[in-house]
Amino acid sequence: MKKIAVFASGNGSNFQVIAEEFPVEFIFSDYRDAYVLERAEQLGVLSYAFELKEFESKADYEVAIVELLEEHQIDLVCLAGYMKIVGPTLLAAYEGRIINIHPAYLPEFPGAHGIEDAWNAGVAESGVTIHWVDSGVDTGKVIKQVRVPRLADDTIENFEARIHEAEYKLYPEVLDSLGVERKC
Repeated sequence: MKKIAVFASGNGSNFQVIAEEFPVEFIFSDYRDAYVLERAEQLGVLSYAFELKEFESKADYEVAIVELLEEHQIDLVCLAGYMKIVGPTLLAAYEGRIINIHPAYLPEFPGAHGIEDAWNAGVAESGVTIHWVDSGVDTGKVIKQVRVPRLADDTIENFEARIHEAEYKLYPEVLDSLGVERKC
């Protein structure tokens, strides 16, 4: 059975969708007060949190993450709203074993504000992408994408809500396609 860990920085809604359907070994957050940690507690999922500022360097921070991953024998890391760029230390240890979800149809609107950037550009549609993580920002090989239309009467809030709904469907589909077993 593939062992997965989920990384998130904030609310953790994608983590919750994953954890309700798949056995998650642990959640890692780069913020000690992230709401995702409360979600993990409610779901009975082990959690870890530490912040970059607690380390001498990003390399040291990522060494600590790699140690956690190795200690738990993690096969696949699922980034789900993890707002740090994966650096060379983590990538060297786990390349080909880290996936990310992005709230836009890549290569359109990479970076931290995919939904807002798509909205401000006035596009007729955006989407959701799950991709392998590489050394770039949202540049890894696409695993699966789905388009989300922008409706004539949309507000940014409606548009964002539909993108999140698409995310909640897409992540489980991708985990199934990668051979991650569901909970019994």
